[in-house]
Amino acid sequence: MESVVDVDYLVVGAGAMGMAFIDSLVSANAEASVAIVDRRPAAGGHWRDAYGFVRLHQASAFYGVASTLLGDGRLQGVGPERGLHERASGAEVCAYYDRVLEHLLATGRVDFHGMCEYVGDGRFLSMVSGAGFIAPRARVVDARYLSPSIPSLTPPPFAVEDDTRVISVNDVARVESPPPHFVIVGAGKTATDACVWLLQQGVAADDLTWVRPRDPWLLNRAVVQPDPAIFLGMAADTMEAAAAASSADDVFRRLEEAGIMLRIDTGVTPTMAKTPTLATWELELLRSVEDVVRRGHLRSVAPGRLRFDDADVGVPADALVIHCAADGLKYPGLRPIWTRAAITPQPVRVGFPCFGAALAGYVEATRDDDEEKNRVCRPSPYSNTPTDWARMQVIGGDASLAMTTEPDLRAWANTTALNPARVPADRADDPAVVAARTRLKAIIGAGRRRLLELASA
Repeated sequence: MESVVDVDYLVVGAGAMGMAFIDSLVSANAEASVAIVDRRPAAGGHWRDAYGFVRLHQASAFYGVASTLLGDGRLQGVGPERGLHERASGAEVCAYYDRVLEHLLATGRVDFHGMCEYVGDGRFLSMVSGAGFIAPRARVVDARYLSPSIPSLTPPPFAVEDDTRVISVNDVARVESPPPHFVIVGAGKTATDACVWLLQQGVAADDLTWVRPRDPWLLNRAVVQPDPAIFLGMAADTMEAAAAASSADDVFRRLEEAGIMLRIDTGVTPTMAKTPTLATWELELLRSVEDVVRRGHLRSVAPGRLRFDDADVGVPADALVIHCAADGLKYPGLRPIWTRAAITPQPVRVGFPCFGAALAGYVEATRDDDEEKNRVCRPSPYSNTPTDWARMQVIGGDASLAMTTEPDLRAWANTTALNPARVPADRADDPAVVAARTRLKAIIGAGRRRLLELASA
């Protein structure tokens, strides 16, 4: 027999997007009731399964829920990122979501059903007791649509032959005896984190082999900061680069010259443009790794041997292979956020998923008609290649324009740190902010027109 859960909304997934949506919905609608279903025992999504040395790659202020700042909004006072905004560790992110969930539960209008599996049609099952539940009148919110794959929960995408030492990145910090050599497999943020961490632990760069199927473009963290003069200045520089570019690759080369984009090897044109942020001190460490293997995707590993489609590459026989090759970001395609089947939170402003989900929660709370909601709150994709990136900029720009035509949405967005383009009232007349806004306004039309052409090429 199923237990009835009598709520207005059934949110499937308590990760970053699900929690951002719920927080805004409950804050803006004092009567909304919500049941949260998640396979994990606590809120926080993939952060609950992340490697021990993980940190946010962006400023903490850009992440989390609209009502509660992650961290203290402080600038780092020491270390290689002195002067940049703080970035939370994985443990700090998990503790933050514990507090957010506690606050939501205290409203009396939110319930959390951890260790439960959603099976469809408003039904879910306890993975512990097997008990069944149904929310017969609830509107389903699918916050799993863009859930990333992570190495600790994803088998290596290559065969592992007998007597080969392969671990996921999560187990690197648990190694008890140092191997003579490390092989890092992957080209994304997780692989860069693993390389940086190993080098910080004193591993010699010569003791690393990096299997990098594609080289990545990376955003310089110094220009993606919760400071409107810096962020809007970066946006203006981006549009200037786009307006003058002859191709998508040329946009990135111009952005590199402007100090916005980074690449590890300046002799290689990257083909991956997921663009996580990176600091220049990390870049210097990554450049010290000279044994980089670029033969496409790894097919199998054997003692002393990495096998690719076109050749084998030798490594020490007792090398430790570190799996960082989960595909991470998902690209299932855009769908309207509001459909009859479900509400599906997605990014709205380019590259900031928490803001998009929070905005969707606010729109759901303040509007009745789904067509109207979809008109003012449009999804924006993630990017994979430079051409994808151009397309993302165009679609995300259109979504931002749709939002800012609504006075209440514009006002709400300017109250939350999750919105990277917000200008706090006390900075509105700051000469640096005014100059950045003026530059952006002057060039954004030409930049967007050229990006549209490049996205269609």
